[in-house]
This record gives sequence, C-alpha cells and structure tokens, in this order.
Amino acid sequence: MIFKVFYQPSKKINPRRENTQSLYVEAQSQVDARIMVEGETAYNIEHIEGLDPKALEYEQSNPDYKLTEFNK
Repeated sequence: MIFKVFYQPSKKINPRRENTQSLYVEAQSQVDARIMVEGETAYNIEHIEGLDPKALEYEQSNPDYKLTEFNK
C-alpha cells in the first residue's frame, strides 16, 4: 500500500504548519512506513495516511508526486 507521510524537516525546530512537507512510501502497514522513514531520515513525522485507490489516483495526478524509496 502507498502511504503519504506528513513531516517536519527537523526534530530540532518547533513544528509549524507552514513547514509541513510530505512524501510517499510503499509499505505493508503504517507502522512499517513509520519505521522506514524514521530509520532513514531525521524527520519529525506528524501523520501517516494510507491512500485508497481514488486518493492515490488523485495524488499521482500532481506533477510533484514521487514515490520515495529507501535503501534497505
């Protein structure tokens, strides 16, 4: 399943809505997605959302859509 991960770029700076960014990862569950992103980045994860087929189709229509892959 594809998950949209909302995050702040740094854990050292107080979170601000204006700084929230997102990335997309493929994982078996939300827990796996969190472990993957936390293990590979220093991001402060705010929220992880599973994308159903219609939501995924909508996100993929955005030119900035890119599936993030981490080295395992």
